[in-house]
Amino acid sequence: MKEFLKRKNIVLSAKRYGIDALGAMAQGLFCSLLIGTIIKTLGQQLGLALLVEMGGFATAMSAPAMAVAIGYALQAPPLVLFSLAAVGQAANAMGGAGGPLAVLFIAILAAEIGKAVSKETRVDLLVTPAVTIFAGVALSYLIAPPIGAAADAFGTLINTATMLQPFWMGIVVSVLVGIALTLPISSAAICHSFGLVGLAGGAAVAGCCAQMVGFAVMSFQENRWGGLVSQGIGTSMLQMGNIVKNPRIWIPPTLASAITGPIATCLFRLEMNGDPINAGMGTCGLCGQIGVWTGWLAPSEKAIEKVGAVAVSPTALHWIGLILVCFVLPAVLSVIFCQILRKIGWIQEGDLTLPQ
Repeated sequence: MKEFLKRKNIVLSAKRYGIDALGAMAQGLFCSLLIGTIIKTLGQQLGLALLVEMGGFATAMSAPAMAVAIGYALQAPPLVLFSLAAVGQAANAMGGAGGPLAVLFIAILAAEIGKAVSKETRVDLLVTPAVTIFAGVALSYLIAPPIGAAADAFGTLINTATMLQPFWMGIVVSVLVGIALTLPISSAAICHSFGLVGLAGGAAVAGCCAQMVGFAVMSFQENRWGGLVSQGIGTSMLQMGNIVKNPRIWIPPTLASAITGPIATCLFRLEMNGDPINAGMGTCGLCGQIGVWTGWLAPSEKAIEKVGAVAVSPTALHWIGLILVCFVLPAVLSVIFCQILRKIGWIQEGDLTLPQ
């Protein structure tokens, strides 16, 4: 069996399924749902029907894009990879509100089953797609509804708890989602799977921004402008190697997220009512901020369903809150905490230097 799995490139590991597949799923979402939502919103604001239609085409393909991206991460052969488009569509449809999480599990299973039969017969052109699609759709009927219901219920619990206890949940959501963003997993896919919108989405945005802006600013003396840009609008995941060497460097941005989270939920009532994927993007390509903006102008279906979001005309207070929570406070707080740790010797010169 070990030889068979090795020959088929089926690797049963937490890294491949929990990191590689989840990260690829987020990329699939980015290239369909997220970019489509941005294009559609721009079209609506500019009165350009072509952009609205274009964005609609992109968002409609989110489920197939997720499944194919997952198959790519699992190094599925072409016939398996292309067949996963149908699997993703089925899993998302059967999973209901929690469809994205169903797509993750079912696309992984269907891809590995397809890889197992790939090139094992002389009629591979027929067998491999048929087995992949049959397995994926059958699994969608069997397990997508309970997976989707569980994900939807958990997301609803988080959203409701944040509305009822904005201070404590603001801390919890901000810290945990921010940590997930820096870890080699996908905070964007997690937020999308659980449908984090409203105040919970705002807290998630705050936590992600605290990590990205925090690391970018507090490591400026080591990494200069290149590091500022690569971490500030790229990803704080670049610091993972340094975190492994000295976990204490993670303290400043994490403490900053514990402060900005409740400020977002309690003081500014910052809501992220765009598509939930934006809640886990932080300042990456400014997607978190774009999600807040699109949520103001045209709330997503998920935000309307989960928290009853309505369109608003952003005031100066909305913009001040967004700028302070996403940029100013993370930078200031992280630098302050970092300087304290530098003085007591917990962070040394070079601890934050990115590999060249």
